[in-house]
Amino acid sequence: MDRIDDSNSTRWSLIERLKNWEDNTNWQKFFETYWRLIYRTGIRSGLTDAEAQEVVQETVIAVAKKMRDFKADPAFGSFKGWMLQITRRRIADQLRKRVPEEKPVGRLPQTHTGTDPVEQIPQPAHQQWESLWNEEWRQNLLDAALDAIKEKVSPTQYKIFYLHVVKKMPAGQVSKALKVSIGQVYLAKHRVSATLKKEVRRLEKESGK
Repeated sequence: MDRIDDSNSTRWSLIERLKNWEDNTNWQKFFETYWRLIYRTGIRSGLTDAEAQEVVQETVIAVAKKMRDFKADPAFGSFKGWMLQITRRRIADQLRKRVPEEKPVGRLPQTHTGTDPVEQIPQPAHQQWESLWNEEWRQNLLDAALDAIKEKVSPTQYKIFYLHVVKKMPAGQVSKALKVSIGQVYLAKHRVSATLKKEVRRLEKESGK
């Protein structure tokens, strides 16, 4: 994917709009864009479905409370890194809740290595936590962009693109399944790919990527 021009004045637009708590439209947009990122990160960090859903809710609430203090300026750090820290704390909160209630407050049990279990957030496939977040961040942007372009291309072109590019179905099979020519398959791939790239760039700019 092409490198984003960090000088673009609109790159922090969504973040700045979120500082208005009454802007329901943009908060809904934020939720729709990022809930899967938070949820999947929770699941891959060892949480149950219910715990991950709670992390989504608590993270969004925490972002709302702290948003006015966030400086939309690269010099103060990225929005992605800021959200990473908030999400990680909420995941740690869920792990803390697993500690038996009879344990003394403030005295969480130690593992055999002497490390507080709350600090030992599972690292799937031995990945570093930040690497996991970066991977899910990229996938989340792609998923959000795919949802958004449904309104920007024809249903037929989207079906062709989804089957051929996302599901990796051979062009010949797509042609037969949807009763379109091979030429239409390749044309849809080209046009929808271009639209998808633009949408991913837009989302990256809005999130200060």
